[in-house]
Amino acid sequence: MFRIAGSVTAARLTAACCRTVTTKQFQVHGASLHVLSSDTSRKTRHGPAHRTPPSWQSVRSMASAGESQSKINYIFFGLAALFGGGGIVYWWSRKYMRETSKDTPKKAAAAVSSASKEAAETVAEKPVPETTKSAPAAPPPAVETPAEAAPDAESKKLLDAVPQSYPDFEVMPEIPGHAKYLLIGGGTASFAAFRAIRASDAKAQVLVVTEEEELPYMRPPLSKELWYSDEPKLVEKMKFKQWNGKERSVYYNPPSFYVEPKELAYQENGGVAVVKGRKVMKLNPQKQVAVLDNGWEIFYDKVLIATGGRPRNIPVFERASQEVKDRVTLFRGIKDFKRLDEVSKNASSIVVVGGGFLGSELTCALGKRSRDSSLKVIQMFPEQGNMGKVLPEYLSQWTTAKVREEGATVKPETFVKRARFSDGKVILKLNTGEEISTDHVVVAVGLEPNTELAKESGLEVDDMHGGFRVNAELEARSDIWVAGDASSFYDIKLGRRRVEHHDHAVVSGRLAGENMTGAKKPYWHQSMFWSDLGPDVGYEAIGIVDSSLPTVAVFAKATEKDTPRAVVEETGESLRSVTETEALSIFGSAMQQAAPATVPDLEVMEATLPTKESSAQPTEPSEVPSATDTEPSASEKTESATDEPAPDVEAAAKLVAEVEAENRVAPTPKEDYGKGVIFYLRDDIIVGVVLWNLFNRMPIARKIVKEGKQHQDLAEVAKLFDLHADED
Repeated sequence: MFRIAGSVTAARLTAACCRTVTTKQFQVHGASLHVLSSDTSRKTRHGPAHRTPPSWQSVRSMASAGESQSKINYIFFGLAALFGGGGIVYWWSRKYMRETSKDTPKKAAAAVSSASKEAAETVAEKPVPETTKSAPAAPPPAVETPAEAAPDAESKKLLDAVPQSYPDFEVMPEIPGHAKYLLIGGGTASFAAFRAIRASDAKAQVLVVTEEEELPYMRPPLSKELWYSDEPKLVEKMKFKQWNGKERSVYYNPPSFYVEPKELAYQENGGVAVVKGRKVMKLNPQKQVAVLDNGWEIFYDKVLIATGGRPRNIPVFERASQEVKDRVTLFRGIKDFKRLDEVSKNASSIVVVGGGFLGSELTCALGKRSRDSSLKVIQMFPEQGNMGKVLPEYLSQWTTAKVREEGATVKPETFVKRARFSDGKVILKLNTGEEISTDHVVVAVGLEPNTELAKESGLEVDDMHGGFRVNAELEARSDIWVAGDASSFYDIKLGRRRVEHHDHAVVSGRLAGENMTGAKKPYWHQSMFWSDLGPDVGYEAIGIVDSSLPTVAVFAKATEKDTPRAVVEETGESLRSVTETEALSIFGSAMQQAAPATVPDLEVMEATLPTKESSAQPTEPSEVPSATDTEPSASEKTESATDEPAPDVEAAAKLVAEVEAENRVAPTPKEDYGKGVIFYLRDDIIVGVVLWNLFNRMPIARKIVKEGKQHQDLAEVAKLFDLHADED
């Protein structure tokens, strides 16, 4: 006797084979035969996971069904395939119960076998009359079986031992067909999102789909601490020592934290599952379906796009031969780190193309490694100095000198015009006419936001900044959110922006996760970023830090506490975005307190780079006049000549020298910028702040940028950062 519900046409057999839907079952002697209906609503799809327990008669009869059981199963298998031709047929024979209930059928079989054996022995002991021996055997009398008999005590006991509903993971698909929360991408933004989701919805079942073959991990150590480890075995496990010597893994959570994707739907207390090595090719916002690269479909309730970015290449290497391409690394993830780590152990020379954060960090790291080997490290970029697009020119040149001290050869204002392969080497033709022969090339020139989903999914892309355009709640369309590098969001203070930094991934991912659970919070946070050139030099920044903007800087003498190593030793945390929480408790009231009356030895430095944007906006004037301010005009000279005696030229020159010594208008790159704060101005409003070797002050900088006020005296604003707190 069987029951089939929700049939579909035979023409949809192939499509239905890739779907996971609610099960319809029928049973024959304890064998559950499942017909899956593709017409079932996605809201109730949980996969062919649960077996309905058999009746008590089935439990008792399983032990004696014998080989006829298999034949019956095959008969009904064929019937189900014929009449339910649109679905997948799942069936089980008498061994359908798994490890959790193996003993139950054995007990039933033993009970029936024992009863049969006792009955046989009783019959054998009875004497058989002689007349009966010679007479032909008479047929046994017919015994009527009741249609529905009540179970006896033993059968009821066996029936109670059978689980009422339990998953059969061996026959389930590896990827579930439905996820309440679907996260596309396995980076920091997804990690922050599923933490926020689980915090708001304790029993949430979250499915992460990532192209990488890795669990969610942090990227900053890939260009920082991992290169400074002296324990190769530690690095092989993707573990590193923070600047304070504490061991840590790049993975946010151990493998035991996650559940298998096919088991996710059966976690009563929720959980997080990661599908590795798969790419989401398309979203259907109307049907709320995500299509993977293998054709599998996942229905979702809420989805987050956190696809991040792809490392940008340059045309000269895109057009190069395959031999050249095989020796070029576009540095981004764990796979790239492992490759470059292996190359650096055997290569004689490596060229790093790019002078930004990543390029400069990798150059310092490789330069340190070159001290103990014959490796030669060369860095080149078109700017005038390292991080020239961010730092003022004088500080950029100082940074370049610091990178050279690490053992690397730095070539500013240099770029590659052609690349060819010859005699096992990559030959680079530079704009200066020079040719460089190298074993490997690392390209670190920024990211391209990964927006491949946009065209096929009907999502809007920001033509100016790149990335998916989202509203204040990071929502691109109904039930679709975007976070991290791929999001173009509107900043109420600084306008529409796209940020490619760790802290932004954390903050935007957390906000998106909260909004996916119904928070409806707008994005207001000013994310920060940081860069370390080894354990002794580092900086943190917030807002718009663009070297084309006018800047005003205040520096002071650094101490032993003003290094990345010192801040990690103090806080025990290498991710500077995390240490801000502690800094907030220390300096949270600083902005509400009056600045000290005087702070000695402040050096207020004004620097305006000769660009189109900055030429029209002079820097904030100093209280003390500069050399150009003391020079009188022609009319003033005439008036002074008639009213007053001619000034003492030597005395005036001496006064100017003293003024410039106290307030340098044109700082030189030879100066040792121990620690300080750099303000970036637009329309006389602070829109960005860089804290140079100045740590745990980010809450103050964040509030200054958020307020968006004009300040008459930036030296007074600088006092809020307490630059001289650690001086003797």
